[in-house]
Amino acid sequence: MTQSKEIKWIKIGDFIVVSDETNSRNLDLPVMGLNKDKQMMPTVANLDGVNLSKYKIVDKGTFVFSGMQTGRDVCIRIVLANNEKSVLVSPAYTTFLVNPIKKILPEYLFLWFNREEADRYGWFISDSSIRSNLDWPRFLNIQIPVPFKDDEPDVERQKDVVNIWQGLRRLKEENEAIAQPLLELCQAKMDELKQSAPMVELGEYIEQHDVRNTDNNLKIESVRGLATSKEIISTKANMEGVSLTSYKIMRPLDIAYVADTSRRGDKVSLAHNQSTDCYLLSSISTVFTSSDFDEFDPTYLFLWFCRPEFDRYARFNSWGSARETFSWTEMCRVKVPKPSIDVQRAIVDIYHCARRAKDIAEEANQQLKSICPALMQYIIHSAV
Repeated sequence: MTQSKEIKWIKIGDFIVVSDETNSRNLDLPVMGLNKDKQMMPTVANLDGVNLSKYKIVDKGTFVFSGMQTGRDVCIRIVLANNEKSVLVSPAYTTFLVNPIKKILPEYLFLWFNREEADRYGWFISDSSIRSNLDWPRFLNIQIPVPFKDDEPDVERQKDVVNIWQGLRRLKEENEAIAQPLLELCQAKMDELKQSAPMVELGEYIEQHDVRNTDNNLKIESVRGLATSKEIISTKANMEGVSLTSYKIMRPLDIAYVADTSRRGDKVSLAHNQSTDCYLLSSISTVFTSSDFDEFDPTYLFLWFCRPEFDRYARFNSWGSARETFSWTEMCRVKVPKPSIDVQRAIVDIYHCARRAKDIAEEANQQLKSICPALMQYIIHSAV
């Protein structure tokens, strides 16, 4: 007998139940909020004097929904809790569970909301108030496609797409978990070196690389900017009609920074070219590198510049009036621990391991953004 497969569009309100367990016993639990990435995070609210007995308890498998500002942010704030221990959320949030007898997987529902299309639809049906809220009754009326087989929800087909999505998410989370401790280890080693290695001024060991794109060999696709997060980023400048002949060339392994510190949140815009490509930077950037790679590894120097202490030092030693700058002269006065080159390269090796894990996590995150729409399209069009 042939089994029929089809798709039915079912209202969310038909298969969920509200779960409003409050913290009536005043349990000492962490308070969490929701972000636009559909994740829970420690709350940023001031909880001094706040009565937490009205806050809601959230356990693993519970959904947390906030319809506030959905239209303004073009984002439905919804989270499927993955925490092993109970947490608290604001009573302003709605908490709910998928009714197990309906045979719809919670992860399948959450996958549906991890799509830009779902966020745009939430914006479309939000009200016209100043906050552009997505009201709870309208949320309940949202329909999602559910695969059916012989008049019952097909749990196996739901699992097929959920397992793919969860595999990518695990890859992202596992590599994030690897990268962060390794990065922290690098910084811990740098701190130890302040006590065990001689502190030297950088001026003797670094040199500027002020080479311009005078022959115009590098084109507009090579133009980059420098971020306070210590990354090379796509330029935000309007490049229409701009001559690139005065732009500075940043070679592989070069370090560059923007001397102006007064308009960047007390941080230095600085980055290290760890690619094999040459980039173009604005003429306001200072490009430099180690004058002798056997004395100072440039990536080791970059790690020193990534420390919050360096940002504070550079801001304190910036000079000027309306616009304060951290000059090249001041950069040359920066003191750095100088261990043997083998020790430097050992720390850099740890950093490269962390970077590889971070890159894998970022790539998995990008794939997650594109795979959710594809998986849902597969479900919709795979019915026979």
